[in-house]
Amino acid sequence: MKKIIKSGIRQLINVLAVLMGKTIVGRYFYAQVIKNAMNQTQRVDHAGLSLIFSVSNPFNKYRADSFSTKEPETLEWIDGIAEGSVLWDIGANVGLYSCYAAKHRGARVFAFEPSVFNLESLARNIFINGLVERITIVPLPLSDTLAVNRLNMTNTEWGGAMSTFGQDYGHDGEVLDKVFEIPTIGLSMVDAVELLKIPQPDYIKMDVDGIEHLILKGGLPVLSKAQGVIIEINDQFASQASEAELYLQQAGFSLKEKRHADYFDTVTTAARYTYNQIWVK
Repeated sequence: MKKIIKSGIRQLINVLAVLMGKTIVGRYFYAQVIKNAMNQTQRVDHAGLSLIFSVSNPFNKYRADSFSTKEPETLEWIDGIAEGSVLWDIGANVGLYSCYAAKHRGARVFAFEPSVFNLESLARNIFINGLVERITIVPLPLSDTLAVNRLNMTNTEWGGAMSTFGQDYGHDGEVLDKVFEIPTIGLSMVDAVELLKIPQPDYIKMDVDGIEHLILKGGLPVLSKAQGVIIEINDQFASQASEAELYLQQAGFSLKEKRHADYFDTVTTAARYTYNQIWVK
């Protein structure tokens, strides 16, 4: 019944949007709604630190509401990185963890995020938290090599996830339910350092929904100089899990632990088998 009601509401909104778009007053009203949505913010307090995040839609509202509970292991990992270190946030989404690392640990963060739909929210979050001197946006996907390809996306929402560059599978290894695609340029971690002159990372946080192993494969020289890695891996995507383990070990890392919030043990989706792996030297 809920799905039927939601579907009906969506259809009604779509009809109203079309009708509003046909008049000057309607278009003005529609523009104001979008503007006001983008200006909505929410304060988040964690570990004595206050951050402000854009909550332009339900995705971003959920991310703000669950900041302290969705990935506590990621926050604890960030708490342990060295003050003033260089962090690469690969798959930064709207930048919640980038902002936390920059503000809490004084990290110099390079936020890799290729989704054009997430970039506006990412930029807003950096700006409203006064972190433009500490966080640099890199609006390109990482992969195993320098190449022109497509970013395949499962949604076009602000704050959306589950997209992948140059492949047709998602975080669980299954065929991606693509609804949108963007032609863009991908590069390896080595290219990021050598061509873009991005500083060598001390720490790497990686969550790119499926091609983590490819990024590791193309970035071994960079990876070998890093001090710590936290990477999201789905255990059911066996080939990805084994390759990621191989490359991390080749770079001199050993697995310290893998964790996710207790909540994920109760779900029936692929998230139940997805963990943040923490690798150390």
